[in-house]
Amino acid sequence: MAIHQDHELHTRRWSRNLGVGLTLAAFIALVFGLTVVKVQNGSLMQGADHTYRSEIDPANQMPVAEPEQ
Repeated sequence: MAIHQDHELHTRRWSRNLGVGLTLAAFIALVFGLTVVKVQNGSLMQGADHTYRSEIDPANQMPVAEPEQ
């Protein structure tokens, strides 16, 4: 079996594949990082229905009334 040199086309294709792979890895890391940040702030998280829910709005908290004696 003779050792042969790769063609120039294979070298260019490998470098292009490496660039696409690194771009994909960066995108996955970005989505993972955003997911981690969103999960850490989960107490204020709403679903994708985009409706306002007053029970999770901290600015809408009513003061607790003390019982009368």
